[in-house]
Amino acid sequence: SVGLSNLLSSNSQTKALFHHKRLPDHGWTDVQIQRLLFELSVLDTNCEETVKYQLRSSSSASSGSNGGFPHRWTGAGEREGRIYSPLVSQRHSGFGHGIGRSGDVMEAQPKAVGSSALLRLTLRLTLDAVRRGAGLNGNVGKGNRQPSGPASFGTLLPVCTGMSMALVLSGLRDRARKMDDAILENTGDGITCSIPTRNIVLWSRIDQKSCYKAILSAGLECIVLPTKAHPDTDEVSTDLQALKEALDQYGNNILAVLTTTSCFCPRVPDEVDAVAKMIQTWNSGKGGAGISHVINHAYGLQCQATNKLLNRACTIGRVDAIICSTDKNFLVPVGGALIMSPNSKVIETISKNYPGRASASPMIDLFITLLSMGLDGYKGILNERKRLTRQFRQRLESVANVFGERPLNCPRNTISFGITLDKLVVLDDEHDESENLQQKERNKQITKFGSMLFTRCISGTRVVPPNETKTISGHTFVGFGSSHEGYPRAYMTAACAVGMGEAELNEFFVRLEKSWKDYCSKREKERKKKNKDNVDKGMSDLAISNK
Repeated sequence: SVGLSNLLSSNSQTKALFHHKRLPDHGWTDVQIQRLLFELSVLDTNCEETVKYQLRSSSSASSGSNGGFPHRWTGAGEREGRIYSPLVSQRHSGFGHGIGRSGDVMEAQPKAVGSSALLRLTLRLTLDAVRRGAGLNGNVGKGNRQPSGPASFGTLLPVCTGMSMALVLSGLRDRARKMDDAILENTGDGITCSIPTRNIVLWSRIDQKSCYKAILSAGLECIVLPTKAHPDTDEVSTDLQALKEALDQYGNNILAVLTTTSCFCPRVPDEVDAVAKMIQTWNSGKGGAGISHVINHAYGLQCQATNKLLNRACTIGRVDAIICSTDKNFLVPVGGALIMSPNSKVIETISKNYPGRASASPMIDLFITLLSMGLDGYKGILNERKRLTRQFRQRLESVANVFGERPLNCPRNTISFGITLDKLVVLDDEHDESENLQQKERNKQITKFGSMLFTRCISGTRVVPPNETKTISGHTFVGFGSSHEGYPRAYMTAACAVGMGEAELNEFFVRLEKSWKDYCSKREKERKKKNKDNVDKGMSDLAISNK
């Protein structure tokens, strides 16, 4: 009776999961999750036995017309979900067909009922997590009176943020062209209209290579909008005036404006609400698709302030797609992205734009993690990050004071924090060297500090010297790293991101302070040696001249 009771209880949990399609309040055990995975995987065809074991059985089986094949399904196609290695099959819980079909990444596969069900359920659980856990609105609105929230509709893509961005932009381009063509077809005789090219993306500059490359990978032209430095803080933020001028200059040839809400200090989240309002105003009264607004929310789900910013942007203006990384937000291996939108048609277009079937691995990882967390677990890691953020700021300021530096004042960035490095490298006056050469040498020494941190097993920090240049696909970024052409100082950044524990935080600051002291000591030894060498050289030259 105890065993039967346990079985009924487990079945009841599974039934409730499929019925409500919501994240359970409390996380499941590993045994419960494994059982559900295997129950879903057996719904797919050709999952009973690996190819390796089938070949062994074939070699030892007696000859006969039937061949002794014991399984229900026989596959005669080029792709039948066959897996050779039992270890690989075990790693993927028996799922071998992938997800989606060639026409739609979210479409169900007749041969892969279990995989299709897992994908749909994972999407519903993820949207439920960001609504009830992260605080994004998921209401499906009714036109202008009640706008839809950012988490109203969504799709999952088995690629990283950059490639997802390229797919989103490609989908929006196809949708825009169809909508523009429809307007032209309905135009009366005798009226000539130019067809918008929709090949330009306005990108509010943020110094992350993947964003820029994603735009180019989609076959689009990127116009890099400058940022502006805040006069009262160290923040670098959106230049709304530059955006307005670009909208007027490029007009209907613009496909989308790409903004960012998760970034490295001193860059702060773009003012996506103001941008959304500006785009909506510009589109007002114009036919066709209008200019779209795509938000790179890569790891922003963990920040309550930026989530509120998204809710407001969808309420007062235009937002077409929001791109979130699964690994940075849900602590799974790299390889997946969540795309959200207030518009179901946009999500449908993006899903149908994915070429071919897709890997199910990122979805399985996300499914397992969400069930393991439960809603309480997900809220718990978000609250823990919020609690540690205050401690992180205090410890950072303490380390800065030890070395005569100060924290960067960027109150609108609550994930990434920075320290000035103005006094890290002070070069001796060299009259025979130009100012440019001195700056290069100083930047070189500052960069070495970043290398030292990594060799001391400190990862994730960024050390940014001033006035560095970087050329990416033909475009030169001045002041690369700071997202601004004239950022005046060197600095380093570190992030208090979701998943960091208090013990790891404490150890990070212990290692940071020790590494900083070691670097200063090493620099002082080098300086003394250089001075001694110069003195010896001077004495030698004097002796030679006296002869």
